[in-house]
Amino acid sequence: MDFEKVLTDLKKGSVAPPPCYLLYGEENYLIKDAVNKIIAIIVPEADRDLNLFFMDGEYEDIDVLCDTIMTPPLIPGTKAVVLRNTRLFQSRRIVPEILQKIRYSFEHEPDSAVKYFIQFMRITDLNLDDLKSDGWKRITDEDWQKIAEGDSGHDRETWLPGIIEACIRRGMEVTDKRDDTERLEDVLKRGIPEGNHLIITAETVDKRKKLFKVISETGTILHFSPAKGEARQKNVLMDAAKDILVKSGKTLSPHAWIAIGKKTGFTLADSMSALEMLITYTGERTLIEKTDVEEVVGKTKEDTVFDLTGALADKNLQKALSSLKDLFDQGVNHVLILSMIAREIRFLLHAKAFIKSGRIAAFHQNMNYDEFHKAVYPVMQALMNDEGKKGNRGDLGAQHPYVIYHALRNSHRFAYEHLVSYLEDLFNMDMAFKTTAKEPKFLLERFIVKVCT
Repeated sequence: MDFEKVLTDLKKGSVAPPPCYLLYGEENYLIKDAVNKIIAIIVPEADRDLNLFFMDGEYEDIDVLCDTIMTPPLIPGTKAVVLRNTRLFQSRRIVPEILQKIRYSFEHEPDSAVKYFIQFMRITDLNLDDLKSDGWKRITDEDWQKIAEGDSGHDRETWLPGIIEACIRRGMEVTDKRDDTERLEDVLKRGIPEGNHLIITAETVDKRKKLFKVISETGTILHFSPAKGEARQKNVLMDAAKDILVKSGKTLSPHAWIAIGKKTGFTLADSMSALEMLITYTGERTLIEKTDVEEVVGKTKEDTVFDLTGALADKNLQKALSSLKDLFDQGVNHVLILSMIAREIRFLLHAKAFIKSGRIAAFHQNMNYDEFHKAVYPVMQALMNDEGKKGNRGDLGAQHPYVIYHALRNSHRFAYEHLVSYLEDLFNMDMAFKTTAKEPKFLLERFIVKVCT
């Protein structure tokens, strides 16, 4: 259903508001904004302290949710219960994505890894009680493919026992029961008390879920997908920005709109964040100019390219994939992305070769930049001069000392043989770009996953 029509009907008051709303999609900013607009109409501001309730998907409990929406308002009037970022519509189709998050988070954000692992167990019906005490070893490769179709699981012995131990240490409840939505489905079918409303948000949904079908029959479903193409993205941004600009008494010059697009690629969340900063920055001035954007908003397409290469060097899968998505959203050509990735891999390979040669023995992993600049960089320059090499633009030795320093520090995460094979992969990918109809974004994503995991 069209959201503007929903808002129009709500404002008219000609029909009773639906008892349940499901808002889903990847465009989180629009979803949050839509929820706020629905609440603003349904629940008067003076009543919100007592008649507006929020529950996060991370801590959702079907029984508590049902009890809350069936309970009359604390004060006379309308009541709304908001379940944010629910997992009730998730299915096994997203298991490979969750497993990648577990792998990354286990090393960098253990608490997040535990959260994702509990989510993984709920979807797959695994039981923590069965997995502990080396119970996970009884899972064969064939079993793993049935549990997590699409994930090879070849490396599970490197993270699975550790994450199980982390769950036990944190006192996570042992459960073999998945979220049961039958009670919620029954409540929605029978009807919740008049004046009560349930608002649910989710990033992804499996439309085959019975709960989805029940809501489609009894309530309203709204899908918010990211706009495709720069022109469409710009229009969506201008529509979303209209309210905040009117309230602040501001306008943007045409050149300022273009400048924001160059900085953020018209990505809605980033653009709206930039707009809020610009409103504050310009103070009493009513017109926001291009120069304001240049001074306040630092993100450029080039910056995002370096975000991607930096994430690859750190083996930060989540950030690398996010940066790749941003680059495609900003319209950066896939050939340019490939060339920048190849440049980073080549620098890491050069750094690895320097270290393997033993000719920069003074270098060590914990060395700070000043130490490197005094003890190692002069040695590298001398080596290049002795060999009669000034360094081509593409050689690591010809780069700024800070670039060399980071390449040397990051190279320890990679085996020499792997870096060589990555360059071969990139060459084959370049040929595939030119000779096949394969999707460039898919090929680049697959390569990033390989490098980072």
